[in-house]
Amino acid sequence: MKTHFKTVLFCAAFIGFTACNANNKKQNYDLAESKKINHNPEKQYIKVALLLDTSNSMDGLIDQAKAQLWDIVNELSYAKCKNEKPNLQIALYEYGNDRLNSREGYIRQVLAFSDDLDEISKELFSLTTNGGEEYCGQVIQTSLNQLNWGKNADDLKLIFIAGNEPFTQGKVNYKDASTNAKEKDVTINTIFCGDYNQGISTSWKDGAQLTNGDYMAINQNNKTVHIASPYDDDILILNQKLNKTYVIYGSQGRKKMALQAEQDSNASGYSKANAVSRTVSKSSHLYKNETWDLVDAVDLEEVVVEEIKEDALPEELKGKSAKAIKEYVAEKKKVREDIQEKIQELNAKRKAYISQQKTESKNGLENALTKAIKEQAKKKNYSWE
Repeated sequence: MKTHFKTVLFCAAFIGFTACNANNKKQNYDLAESKKINHNPEKQYIKVALLLDTSNSMDGLIDQAKAQLWDIVNELSYAKCKNEKPNLQIALYEYGNDRLNSREGYIRQVLAFSDDLDEISKELFSLTTNGGEEYCGQVIQTSLNQLNWGKNADDLKLIFIAGNEPFTQGKVNYKDASTNAKEKDVTINTIFCGDYNQGISTSWKDGAQLTNGDYMAINQNNKTVHIASPYDDDILILNQKLNKTYVIYGSQGRKKMALQAEQDSNASGYSKANAVSRTVSKSSHLYKNETWDLVDAVDLEEVVVEEIKEDALPEELKGKSAKAIKEYVAEKKKVREDIQEKIQELNAKRKAYISQQKTESKNGLENALTKAIKEQAKKKNYSWE
């Protein structure tokens, strides 16, 4: 049976992963349009590619990934790299779906490396499943060829691939793909949906060991456990206030703000606890929106206020002087930071409460992904607070 569950796994994982991602922020900026982030090659960061099988109907696992995404992000937000908090960059592929191009091995790049958590969430929720051929070696090789992995020896570069068909299928030998991954200093981690020993017999464990990655097996039918806390309502109220601190600009501003609201809704559609977890993610350093939010753009030096075009500004800032715009943005930043600090304080109490309630009910996908990432990150001198 082919599982589209895999889709899920990785989403969560990669969504969960962070890196010392350095941006070259001082660029002359024409504010009518947002520009791509330029990374400083001298800084260390983590790149995670999630290769998700979207064949057939493993809805339970996909639900796990959607439901646990923000918890994974939150856990990774506590990572430190050389005394600095790393950022997050994720790429997403789907494979093994009959709707995909057979000439390309039933493989599609859904999202290139990105640190836009709302966009990642959107793509995760948009994935659909259908029967197909699952070529693990080919999708690994495709991601190695298409993505910009960089050449910094200090970077942590990870692939997470999930599925339940034999790892040996397809024209591209997974061992050849693994050799290429080692040449690029990329570690391959595999997640088998089913019996642990069956995954071993179908080469999923070997697929991970060739690059010193981790092999994991998960029951895709396990339900995500949500634990409510006495602090949830207050955190969600703060989320509403947090959303009011965003100042749109450029042609994508309104669209991106609508996307933010849509992902809030997607999270709350699972449970109040999941919406709370997303709010906590939005209060962390990983949630940045410099391509459409003027507060983040100014803070990260992605824009020059004096060069902002009139038609790129929201109505409340049109006709304002550069000084007035800077004062407005600075006030929004201060309000946002105060709200984020309150969310973090409440979340510390929430985490303590939840830890007292948990017994045997830890979520498998979340635990497997974060454990693998943490162990491999230690090799690059990452640590957790």
